[in-house]
Amino acid sequence: MPRRRTNVQEINLSEPQYYFNRELSWLEFNNRVLHEAFDPRTPLLERLKFLAIFNSNLDEYFMVRVAALKQQVEAQVTKLSADGRSAKEQLDLISQRLRPMVVQQHQHFEQALRPQLAAEGIYVLDYIDLTQEQRTYLHHYFEEQIFPVLTPLAIDPSHPFPYISNLSLNLVVVVRDEVLHKDLFARVKVPNSLPRFLPLPDDLRRQEKEVKAVWTGVPLEQVIAHNLATLFPGLNIQEYYPFRVTRDNDLTLEEDEAEDLLLAIEQELRRRRVGGSIVRLEIDASMPENLRAMLLEEMDLTETDLYETTGLLCLRDLMTFMALPLPHLKDPPYGSSVPAVMQRNDSSTNSVVDMEGDLFALIRKQDIMVHHPYHSFSRTVQRFITEAAADPDVLAIKMTMYRTSGDSPILNALMTAAENGKQVAVLMEIKARFDEENNIIWARRLESTGVHVVYGLVGLKTHTKVVLVVRREEGRIRRYVHVGTGNYNPKTARLYTDIGLLSCRDDLGADLTDLFNYLTGYSRQQAYRKLLVAPVSLRDRMTALIQREAEHARNGTHARIVAKMNSLIDPAIIAELYRASQAGVQVDLIVRGMCCLRPGVPGVSDNIRVMSIVGRFLEHSRIFYFHNAGAEEIFIGSADWMQRNLDRRVEAVVPIEDPAIAIDLQEILGVLLADNRQAWDLHPDGHYVQRHPTSDSPEQSAQKILLEMARG
Repeated sequence: MPRRRTNVQEINLSEPQYYFNRELSWLEFNNRVLHEAFDPRTPLLERLKFLAIFNSNLDEYFMVRVAALKQQVEAQVTKLSADGRSAKEQLDLISQRLRPMVVQQHQHFEQALRPQLAAEGIYVLDYIDLTQEQRTYLHHYFEEQIFPVLTPLAIDPSHPFPYISNLSLNLVVVVRDEVLHKDLFARVKVPNSLPRFLPLPDDLRRQEKEVKAVWTGVPLEQVIAHNLATLFPGLNIQEYYPFRVTRDNDLTLEEDEAEDLLLAIEQELRRRRVGGSIVRLEIDASMPENLRAMLLEEMDLTETDLYETTGLLCLRDLMTFMALPLPHLKDPPYGSSVPAVMQRNDSSTNSVVDMEGDLFALIRKQDIMVHHPYHSFSRTVQRFITEAAADPDVLAIKMTMYRTSGDSPILNALMTAAENGKQVAVLMEIKARFDEENNIIWARRLESTGVHVVYGLVGLKTHTKVVLVVRREEGRIRRYVHVGTGNYNPKTARLYTDIGLLSCRDDLGADLTDLFNYLTGYSRQQAYRKLLVAPVSLRDRMTALIQREAEHARNGTHARIVAKMNSLIDPAIIAELYRASQAGVQVDLIVRGMCCLRPGVPGVSDNIRVMSIVGRFLEHSRIFYFHNAGAEEIFIGSADWMQRNLDRRVEAVVPIEDPAIAIDLQEILGVLLADNRQAWDLHPDGHYVQRHPTSDSPEQSAQKILLEMARG
């Protein structure tokens, strides 16, 4: 039974003790990613993949979050985080928490994964372990393929310390000039235009008696390091050490002063390519103190910014091994289906196949929910847009685009539609972090074919995922919509779990018409019929829904909230959830990443449980369920409960009014809550504890179950 607080003494819910630090919470999320690399139940190459993802995540974390904290320190910002910490205190805590994780992941690769790879015939060798025949081959390869690309840069009073590009792998080299009787220093950049791991030809592969060699090779930087004499003729190579830097790489823009937003973004991207200040230096642990001190001084860094590694730097490059043709070392392939309403039985083959013909006719019969990647993106959402582009009865197509692939079939279809005379409008968010350049390229291509392109709103990112199709049918206009939780990207749709709604409800069509007028024109729309839109109504409506559950609980009625999202950061929403818990509302939160809410605090959050699922697919969908005294309401949309989503982005959340879809979504939430394979429970002290099957509770992998459910 949910506990209702009876203590009448008011608790100040803004006190720091009731909030976790968002930066440390993110590190805990990445630690859960790292755990997948340790879990022996995960196939070997998938474990390597998770190690690469852990490192890639860390790179972005330093480029954005750590860089922002360092900027606050430099600007002497005194505002404290919700948990009562200054920027300097947060940086110190990040360093303390992260260092053991970095050491742990390198030890795991060297001591566990590398030997296991070798046992499967994948030999990631060190240069010193090569045979003379293998070294001879790599020496010739170096002279022909690598040497012409390299540019050694001297470091001395006449040669200032060279610019070190962001995320680049480098060698600092010490050479002895016997003529001058002194040591000299140089930097050699490891070119990223060449493969990080160089394979040896078949006849030179390492071969064990019982294990067939599938791949044998060495890291590129080691090949360069052992052939440095070619770069420095007449000098003696004394020592060399790899290092890597991470720079502040977040895009900053004064939009109010930018007359041309597209031009301003392009200029800022050029600045980013040069890079901001260095925020992290990674070195090999064997680097001597004098070289460390030199690098730190030249880069204007302190020991807090220095991270030592034992073994290979830049483990994100391990992702390349996922291309090896070894299916037994990967997750089994899965075949996406389509919703049952889009299927038919084929008597000739005695199988279920996609229903052909008019997709719009299916949508007119009923709303359709799609759940990716369990449901195929290309055969549902992509089909909806491409059929609209080719349909002679479609008059207009409008959509938002936050992230997409470099070869987007959707945008290609929209260009064809514009060339065929349809009205096509795309809001291309060119401020989408790290996708700005790709979006600019697409924006120019779209414009060249007659698509109306809008680049987003000043001061707001357009993060919502919506499509509006206007169609003429029997003398009347009908509007079809798609409202989703994920990007219109066919590649990530195979990796991210997302939900979308296809509908032709009049009120949703009218709402999207108003929303696009707001996005493309001068509309000051402040009210919508069904949609919850940020920054207009979403925060107030979500707050009201939480407060309504609290009121039901105070009146003695069963009350429950289940919310699934990527991150829960917003202090005001967290405080409302605390009040709901105090009133007796049972709150279940499925939060993949950062969560600043502290569950299980007596008198504050006794009735709140927080779990996270980290597995094969990236949990990306947002679902919000409110019991409402039996008149249940459930929503999906693009927004997390974060300040940026509620106040600084354009978001859309849609109520699910089809009873069958509402039941399906509740079933999905139930499956997720019951997971004991990839689920982690957040404890009041901030630690996550992974669930495990027991004799009374056999293994239940939510993602595996949902895949089977989609197949029918």
